[in-house]
Amino acid sequence: MNQSVFPPAISLIPDTAPFTAEQRTWLNGFLAGLVSLDGAGVTALSPDQSAALLPNAPSAPKGPLDDGDDGEAPWHDQTMPLDERMKLAAGRPLRRRMMAAMAQQDCGQCGYNCSDYSDKLVLGEETRLNLCVPGGKETLRMLKTLQPEIGSSPAPSRPSPAEAKAPTTMPGAGATAAPMSGSVSPSAPTPGTSREAPADAIFRARTRLTGEGSEKDTYHIEIDLAGSGIDYAVGDAFGLYPRNDPGLVSAVISELGAQPDFEINGRTLRQVLTDNVSLSLAPDVLFQLFSYITGGDRRQKAKLLADGGDPDGDAATLDVLAALQKFRGVRVDPEAFVEALDPLQPRLYSISSSLKTSPNAVTLTVDTVRYEIERRQRLGVASTFLADRITTGDKIRAYVQKAGHFNLPEDPATPIIMIGPGTGVAPFRAFLHDRMASGATGKNWLFYGHRRRDTDFFYEDEFLDMKAKNVLTRLSLAWSRDTAEKFYVQDRMRQVGRDVWAWLSEGAHIYVCGDAKRMAKDVERTLVDIVAQHGVRTLEEAVAFVGALKKQHRYHQDVY
Repeated sequence: MNQSVFPPAISLIPDTAPFTAEQRTWLNGFLAGLVSLDGAGVTALSPDQSAALLPNAPSAPKGPLDDGDDGEAPWHDQTMPLDERMKLAAGRPLRRRMMAAMAQQDCGQCGYNCSDYSDKLVLGEETRLNLCVPGGKETLRMLKTLQPEIGSSPAPSRPSPAEAKAPTTMPGAGATAAPMSGSVSPSAPTPGTSREAPADAIFRARTRLTGEGSEKDTYHIEIDLAGSGIDYAVGDAFGLYPRNDPGLVSAVISELGAQPDFEINGRTLRQVLTDNVSLSLAPDVLFQLFSYITGGDRRQKAKLLADGGDPDGDAATLDVLAALQKFRGVRVDPEAFVEALDPLQPRLYSISSSLKTSPNAVTLTVDTVRYEIERRQRLGVASTFLADRITTGDKIRAYVQKAGHFNLPEDPATPIIMIGPGTGVAPFRAFLHDRMASGATGKNWLFYGHRRRDTDFFYEDEFLDMKAKNVLTRLSLAWSRDTAEKFYVQDRMRQVGRDVWAWLSEGAHIYVCGDAKRMAKDVERTLVDIVAQHGVRTLEEAVAFVGALKKQHRYHQDVY
């Protein structure tokens, strides 16, 4: 067994022990050798026991914000409810509790990852509390309750001058972060490298991927980058600023009882509602505004909604238009109305192309979102913007969010296993195009699944051609509605578990893209079972093995 490929099943020295990384590595190896095992069946030492081995070892270093935090984030799980995350963060420094309030997706739509966003809020370098798109109202309300502590909490320490000068790239920011200290002003970010500095790209074309009869409506979107200055690598995400549906904008203006050309800061009301503000879930501030200008029972109802209540059991369905209809007859000044709305946030999509095979272009794989509430069709803002409303030659304000660790291995000979059902296949199409163009020798295995093969096999011709050319070494498919019994990618993984383990033995990297709440969790549980069964390990050892893959950046996730 190659110890450089297989991490110890159990780390005998816990991460909380007061040792440097080098000391911890040496002690793990020493103790494993002492019992002639790789950790199997040996209980990890407590911090006190391990500290006794090297009593003069230095204490574990503190994090970049020197507030006594241990650096652990057990709440960093997209599937964990907010109240559970806040319980785990109770008693921690303010920045960690603010992090727990966020959606834990590290999606970058706010321009940061969750940890960096909370750090910036506490440092006062970011003041906007409503940037967490996945967290929505729930996150915003919690951040508002924590905000008063910012002034009363001890100020976190800033990095040293050397650290401040070191360029750091935040997931989602793309551009070099501004120094936190010093007198030199950072230069403006390059257009197209962050949400704060989008560049103009040109919409080229759309092609429907789903067949006739599919329950889904999915498109392959092509965007021209020529002249935009936008650059990307496979694994990156493409951020774009959508525009609201004109029909919805007209309905809001009509319900508001205002003129479409009412001027707001040099623009018309219609332009502002189309380009600048969110017409999705109605924000608390809008209900607060209603409470100021109405009376009686409706005032109480508006107050309850503004405080997170649900007096009529419909709070979760109240978008801006539905909120206006609920309080119909309340005349709101158009400028005050616009001020009460959230800004229209950019949306991020996994890139499904490689510049090596698609020069000056980027492609996306987009599921359109349409659903009905109270006999009114609701539309996903960005997905229907791309699928229905934008036309060839139109400009799109866009940028690239650089991948954190969701990128190809540095060694092109490294095998990769890709698990991406539905639109989760997008980055893996990019990976395969990139490896094919670069002549990478590493083996490639794709697990793809959807509902029905006849209608939902995205990029079928491409993948089958890659399989025939041995660019795609293995292609494992799963269709959940083609048989009476539902069958998913994780079920296919179990069937070929011995081979998955063999690829892991060769040093393969695993990539998972798609739904965080169900698919990604099921895939991880399946992988643990495969390691336990075919790696001949206990369940606890298998969990530790998968955890070690993550720490070594061999297990990559892009989930949402």
